[in-house]
Amino acid sequence: MTTSTPAQKDHGRAGRNLPVAVASGVVLLAAIAGSLAVWKTAFMFIVAAAVVVAVWELHRGFSAKDIDLPEQPLMVGGVVMVVVAYFYGAPALVTATAVTALVIMLWLLRRGVDGYVQNASAAVFTLVYVPFLGSFVALLLAEGGPTDFDRFDEGVKGILVFIVVTIASDIGGYAAGVLFGRHPMAPVISPKKSWEGFVGSAVSCVAAGWVLVVFLLDGRAWVGIVLGLIVVVMATLGDLCESVIKRDLGLKDMSQVIPGHGGLMDRLDSLLATVAPVWLLLHYLVF
Repeated sequence: MTTSTPAQKDHGRAGRNLPVAVASGVVLLAAIAGSLAVWKTAFMFIVAAAVVVAVWELHRGFSAKDIDLPEQPLMVGGVVMVVVAYFYGAPALVTATAVTALVIMLWLLRRGVDGYVQNASAAVFTLVYVPFLGSFVALLLAEGGPTDFDRFDEGVKGILVFIVVTIASDIGGYAAGVLFGRHPMAPVISPKKSWEGFVGSAVSCVAAGWVLVVFLLDGRAWVGIVLGLIVVVMATLGDLCESVIKRDLGLKDMSQVIPGHGGLMDRLDSLLATVAPVWLLLHYLVF
């Protein structure tokens, strides 16, 4: 007697269970909004937890290619990087990143010679991709002061702008791609991503950037437009890079920790790619 695995449900051009995906997204956004509204430093716990889960997912994914990431120093070092970035700024982040990289290389010495270069290279890549880029969220939130109890200071506003404009890219691209997508952007890397979707992302990002920078941050209109253009380009590149990683590893999703979305990295790809340039632009041209 043989058993067969049930076929996966076809969700059409949407490519996902939309009601479940929306519900998961609402829960995540509620957690973020709640932490920012009550005590903004609490949001750093969410960022630190995201770093730990993302490292776990990459460790799980890389194992498909016999790459064994050193989880412990990556997770501990990643959390430390987030904390020092929030309380002590960019110079401390650079130092913490360098120290963590050195600790990782020393940690891997215990395993011997075989696979050292491969594992160390993958570990440093992971260090930059997740904790380092993720720590720019801490730098952005700290713009209003890490101990400032003003519930709606510059840092909180900056986080809202960063998240909303990046989400606008996803929503605009998703809607335009489903409704009008005809011309694939990168069929080998991401078959569902289309040029029509990219245009939808661009329109949504520029509109959201302009409105939020002008009316929420009291910034100049051209800064909001530039912000939107930067986000749409970086978010698209971030999504494509993560798709390349998954295809190279032979994975559809990094994990299934978020119902309807897949892995956490499947949702962080565009956020990680956009946060550094968003912080840079807002830090020097708005705050």
